[in-house]
Amino acid sequence: MRPKSQPSWKRLPARHSGTLYLDVPYWDFVALLNLQTTTGERWVEQVDRDLPSILIDHAHCEKKAAGVAMSLIFAYGSGRPAMCRELSEIVVEELEHFRLVLDLLAERDIAFAALKPGAYGRKLNELVRHGEPQRALDRLLVASLIEARSCERFALLRDHVTDRQLADFYGSLFESEARHHSTYVQMATIFAPEPVVRARLLELSAEEARIIEVGDELPRMHS
Repeated sequence: MRPKSQPSWKRLPARHSGTLYLDVPYWDFVALLNLQTTTGERWVEQVDRDLPSILIDHAHCEKKAAGVAMSLIFAYGSGRPAMCRELSEIVVEELEHFRLVLDLLAERDIAFAALKPGAYGRKLNELVRHGEPQRALDRLLVASLIEARSCERFALLRDHVTDRQLADFYGSLFESEARHHSTYVQMATIFAPEPVVRARLLELSAEEARIIEVGDELPRMHS
């Protein structure tokens, strides 16, 4: 699903000398995140049209991400103290991000309000299989892909928005999302051998790419 060339709307900042993020070309950056498609111009247009809704949804995403990590502790943490420590660090970091986004909204006089959720998370979670350990494996890999897509979107926001404070804010976040992605993939090897994990990640990533390419009319972080 890799396109022949980088999307024409993307402008590479001079400070990256022809590369994007982590000093690698854009598609290599995406591949490091185990994503099989890039964000298209449609989402960037949504950002330009309704940035406040994207920011509000981002707050909800951080809150949900903390809840996902906590639910994984409850579901699979017994007898796995190392996993609990890793997940608890994600919980703390996601809640800190939630607080930071709330502060960002307040500074811009944007009310943190309920939003109709987009279809992205629901569609991904529908792919989770029943029965263990397949369910544990899929829950961790779905979480990893959501973090990966967030990382890609944060990087795009960093280089697209003209508000320097907002650009710097997203520049400060995307590396933690990449780390969470890697952590979830590594945790998945608790429940299946690495070749099985990689094969299932490839399957789920392909489905994630299809969901992204269909998109969502609602302007959301993962629309």
